[in-house]
Amino acid sequence: MRMLPRLLIILGFLAGLVAAAPVQAAKIRYEFKAWEGPDLRVYASRPAGLAPDRPVVIVMHGTRRNADEYRDQWHALSSEYDFLLLVPEFNNRDFPGSNAYNLGFIRDSKGRPRPEQRWAYSAIEPLFDDAVRRFGMATTGYSLYGHSAGAQFVHRFLFHAPDARVRQPVAANAGWYTMPDPLVDWPYGVRGSRIDDTLLAKAMNLPLTVLLGDQDTDPRHDNLRRTPEALEQGAHRMARGQAFFELARSRAEQLGWPFRWRLAYVPGVDHDNMRMAPAAVPFLLNLPPSGSGARSADAPAEPGVAGSSDQQVR
Repeated sequence: MRMLPRLLIILGFLAGLVAAAPVQAAKIRYEFKAWEGPDLRVYASRPAGLAPDRPVVIVMHGTRRNADEYRDQWHALSSEYDFLLLVPEFNNRDFPGSNAYNLGFIRDSKGRPRPEQRWAYSAIEPLFDDAVRRFGMATTGYSLYGHSAGAQFVHRFLFHAPDARVRQPVAANAGWYTMPDPLVDWPYGVRGSRIDDTLLAKAMNLPLTVLLGDQDTDPRHDNLRRTPEALEQGAHRMARGQAFFELARSRAEQLGWPFRWRLAYVPGVDHDNMRMAPAAVPFLLNLPPSGSGARSADAPAEPGVAGSSDQQVR
């Protein structure tokens, strides 16, 4: 009988350890069908006990279409920060090449316009609605992150659909950009596209964070586009991201548009989603800067939130 109190103490201690351990998210895979385009496989992470009002974060994979790897890289962050993570897979069979993914599949391989409801961009809003129903969420908006080719997807999505329910978008380490320049042809600029000044003005009033690894400076990286038009944007990804942000800020100032974009750097990081992701979370969830080291463009020596305008894979 003397063993019983001791056993109860041990069991109580073990129960305390279990209660103190972080709650891990469940890894989920499902097929998303509720849109006009091809079915999309979605890799998700859902923390145990996730409250309906917690954030939804949609992450866009890179040029290798490795949505499963992106989900795994973000899985621990989903648990730590308690958000629903969705990573849709745009496979190469249904979305071949950069035209069908990075550029949203708004035109076919011969340059002819495609129906808007079948654009790759047109999957995102229904994907969110489906997730709200599927997982019992109550939130009315989502955050959107893309790295490399995914960052190309994100910024062009915002140009085409600035009224989407994106609350906090982040574009990290894009290889090249659609510049908000009406004198440069699509896809390097907006001439000849559906992106007019009305859409651009709305997009520049979104809280987009252009997030750059300050070591993503290899001018000969395997997946870096080196066409003459891309090289005009800069020799490497960091330079191109800076040029994109500065041109947008300059155009907004010239035309008197509100400008809410931010530019931030992640010190010591090159073209690596795994190391960019923790720095992106405070921007995606609108939190104070973390110890991840993202630093302001306005004050490069200081960690923190990047500055915007006067408000303050290829």
